[in-house]
Amino acid sequence: MKARAARAPAPVPAPALAPKGPTAPPAPAATPTVAPTIARARTGAAAVLLAPFFVLFTAVMVVPIGYAVWLSLFTEKQSGLGFGGTETVFTGLDNYLAALGDRAFREGFGVLLGYCLLYIPLLLAGALTLALLLDSALARARRFFQLALFLPHAVPGIIAALIWVYLYTPQLSPVVEAMESGGVGFDFFSPEGALPSVVNIALWEWLGYNMVIFYAALQAIDRSVLEAATVDGAGSWRTAFSIKLPLIRASLAMVALFTVIGSLQLFTEPLILDKGTGSAVTSTWTPNMYAYTAAFDRNDYGLAAAASVLLALTAALLSFAVTRLTGRRAHDRKEQHA
Repeated sequence: MKARAARAPAPVPAPALAPKGPTAPPAPAATPTVAPTIARARTGAAAVLLAPFFVLFTAVMVVPIGYAVWLSLFTEKQSGLGFGGTETVFTGLDNYLAALGDRAFREGFGVLLGYCLLYIPLLLAGALTLALLLDSALARARRFFQLALFLPHAVPGIIAALIWVYLYTPQLSPVVEAMESGGVGFDFFSPEGALPSVVNIALWEWLGYNMVIFYAALQAIDRSVLEAATVDGAGSWRTAFSIKLPLIRASLAMVALFTVIGSLQLFTEPLILDKGTGSAVTSTWTPNMYAYTAAFDRNDYGLAAAASVLLALTAALLSFAVTRLTGRRAHDRKEQHA
């Protein structure tokens, strides 16, 4: 009998030595992702918070503009040789052509151009100068002067215009009397004086308001930047024009944009000057006054709506141009610094 060969037992592998140091925690068990749920919750919260704004914006902006556009496409005509009733007739773009063909409407834009060229630089320069003076270390009683300069803005525009009409009227105004006693004669209601008179009223109303915006922007500048400029030997003028103004460029652009939009809506001040003062201001002196006269004096609501839409388009184009211009300058400056 053959002896069976004894098989050697298989070698048992030695246990692996555990690495020294703290053991790594076990991987967490796979759980379903919650990212979509969080994203939906954030979207819902944003929709809830923005809904009141969009509802109000639609109610007070989109709907009236849409109604004005629709109204501008129609006109009312009398039937029966003027003895019958009126009927609303679709005229397409006829109201727009009538407004653009009216010399008074075109001259209103010329008045707005002169007003903007005179008013906007004076407003920006005056408000910025006052803000820099209040922000300077030499200024005293900042709160008092800030409140005193802002108070005219709290006066309603109609009341402000009435006050200035009194101050412009000869035999009534102490200002005119003082000017005449000093040998200075100026007719605020003449064709040459009507535009400066309106500009003066608007400056009195809005100078303090924009000064507060610039002053708030100046106060937000990091004081360490100004201290570093002083240590480097920069004087007050150099600090103002080389440090402060570039740092509040965004506020300058915003004020310029809002001022352009507000200038195109010029209405209250010239309307008060037109009523019973014998001034050179007429009922169609500005596009807004033209639309007002067409609607409430001539009962031509289609023409008034067309004039309003044209003015709104002009404001939108100018706002876009100012935004692009200021944005491009800021981009160019960033590239130069880079």
